[in-house]
Amino acid sequence: MPWLKNILLVYPEIPKNTYWSFEYSLRFINRSAALPPLGLITIAALLPKRFDLKLVDMNIEPLKQSDLEWADAVFVSAMIIQKDSLADIIRMCRKAGTPVVAGGPYPTASHEEIQGVDHFVLGEAEAVLPDFLADLENGIAGRVYRAKQKPDITHTVVPRFDLLKMNRYGSMAIQYSRGCPFNCEFCDIWIMYGNKPRLKSAESMVREIDALYRLGWRGSIFIVDDNFIGNKTRVKRELLPAIGQWEDENRFVFDFYTEASINMADDPELMDGMNAVGFGQVFVGIETPSKKSLSETGKRQNLKCDLLEAVRTIQQHGIEVTAGFILGFDSDTEDIFDRQIDFIQAAGIPKAMVGVLTALPGTKLYRRLEKDGRIVEGNLTGSNTHTMCTNVATTLPPDILKQGYKKVLGTLYDANLKNYFARCETLLARLQGTSYPRRPLRLYEIRALLKSIAIQPFTQYGWQYLKFVGRNLIRRPSLFAEAITHAVMGHHFYVITQETLKVDAVSSTLDDIYEKTRAYIGRQADLVKATSVLPRRKLYEGWAGCMAQFKRAKNVIDHVHKDFRADVVRHYYEMVSRTRSLFEDAERQLHVTD
Repeated sequence: MPWLKNILLVYPEIPKNTYWSFEYSLRFINRSAALPPLGLITIAALLPKRFDLKLVDMNIEPLKQSDLEWADAVFVSAMIIQKDSLADIIRMCRKAGTPVVAGGPYPTASHEEIQGVDHFVLGEAEAVLPDFLADLENGIAGRVYRAKQKPDITHTVVPRFDLLKMNRYGSMAIQYSRGCPFNCEFCDIWIMYGNKPRLKSAESMVREIDALYRLGWRGSIFIVDDNFIGNKTRVKRELLPAIGQWEDENRFVFDFYTEASINMADDPELMDGMNAVGFGQVFVGIETPSKKSLSETGKRQNLKCDLLEAVRTIQQHGIEVTAGFILGFDSDTEDIFDRQIDFIQAAGIPKAMVGVLTALPGTKLYRRLEKDGRIVEGNLTGSNTHTMCTNVATTLPPDILKQGYKKVLGTLYDANLKNYFARCETLLARLQGTSYPRRPLRLYEIRALLKSIAIQPFTQYGWQYLKFVGRNLIRRPSLFAEAITHAVMGHHFYVITQETLKVDAVSSTLDDIYEKTRAYIGRQADLVKATSVLPRRKLYEGWAGCMAQFKRAKNVIDHVHKDFRADVVRHYYEMVSRTRSLFEDAERQLHVTD
């Protein structure tokens, strides 16, 4: 197709008020987004060189009309949590008359519900993109293309890191493997990518690391694999030695973090090898301390060890453990909330991601619950923490689950951050004396320290902050940079937790006003039936009382952080409208009785 020359790659916005955005910590280092859109820059590397490419990551810059006027087609990738922003992009493209090509996790799982897209390219791009491009240029492109096999990624292309505005990101990202050998019921990774991990060669990984170095990146690199150690033998024998050699030749300018299964604790050689090349953090799906719930969901690898001891072992090998936890499994009982809190505190996991069970489309969990009629349509937000919504009808009563979940969040990230800093202390004590990765202090980190000292002592948690920073300056000077990093990260968790709880409280107040009003008017209606009299004064007094309560609620909403305000504002106007309708109906009834 001769007209297809300019391709615009667009990455939708991730809501700022989420765990993974790290929005309120990134501001301390003047960065706009935690990670770059690795999928899109990998697509860019797979596109023929005859195309002119431009990337707009809406997490660091807006999508402008001039961008769409330049583009012959827009390629967009999205996760579920980005679906609202994706819808906005599609509307802009439709208005501009620019064709839209969509792929990524959300379209791959749920393309039927996405309107306005011209072409869907689903699954792994290496296996489907060439066929789509051939049909597109021949003028015969269909609407849906789906990969039919799992491609070999041994010698895949180096992503187009040059398209990124690198200084706007907290970390860079690369990928080593796809697939996971485990079969967790709630997880879609092994379904999308298979149970046999497919790996890049060590040489390919070094090329990507070297590409980042040559482009001037100096900082953290996230290896985005959902299970970095899916093939432990090759990680130990091939990848880690290759990275180690490169790091040694380049003065260890990078530090790494990744995701892995808990069984890494069984392998001292693996942990020592990761630590030696600069891995300072690993995210682990712990999910729950309940063995019954772990068994129920197929998380059998977590049943083979003492979870607390495994976490401690990893930490004592100089690697911080961050972790995910889930509430609402069928086997969960009402003591699960305290058990989760106790486990997370004892484990010394400062960055604990706790969410309510969600069924992702395509998973075994979704199919099971759909068969049982337990999927709640319209409640899938894609945010796996700090949201009260779930698309699962849980066995725990919804009110108990919600109140318990709020207790967990409010305890782990309490208003004074006392429990958070206690977990940080536990972690740093275990890292002390290990070969925790050391690297040169960077300029932006010095700026972050100065900002931290200027801002955090004057917050609600300021006293706990000062005690934490002071203790670690004296007791653990070699880990002082990590103490400041955790203090800054704590600010993000403080903001999202306290604002989430505030929003939920005012939403509950709005619901309560409406329900009490409905009951009040119901009582007045009963009075009409009994006496044929409904004093206008009672009706007007009721309306005035409601409006006073709504005004107080609106004042609270006005003090909610702007990033958290939109949903509760919509809820406010909905409840005011519904309450007004109650009074209007009652007034009509009053006229009838007159």
